[in-house]
Amino acid sequence: MTRFLIHWLIMTIACAVTVVLLPGMVPVGTPPLLGIAAFALFMALINSSIKPVAHTLALPFSILTLGLVALIINWLCMRLASWLALSLFGVGVIVQGFWWSVFASLIITVVSSIAAAIVGE
Repeated sequence: MTRFLIHWLIMTIACAVTVVLLPGMVPVGTPPLLGIAAFALFMALINSSIKPVAHTLALPFSILTLGLVALIINWLCMRLASWLALSLFGVGVIVQGFWWSVFASLIITVVSSIAAAIVGE
């Protein structure tokens, strides 16, 4: 449980940096950090449960399309996290489109890797 909370904290930091850097990611809620934390919660849950299975099943198609399927899976995971946070909690982050989610995935990956290295995760 502690490991998941650390992962959620790292994801919240990465999502906050992403929302600050990208105009295509709009936080919903007051304060905005609450929406970012709700979005990060569902991103952490999806990344630990659904995403590995989806990437494993889509691996042959991802190889054939040179990674395009992986981008689509990332976009779908962000859309799902956004929808869950907004529908269940009324706060979250709205991702404006496919390319914003691609840029967000890159930023989230870099920032979460740096934060995980600092924390020692």
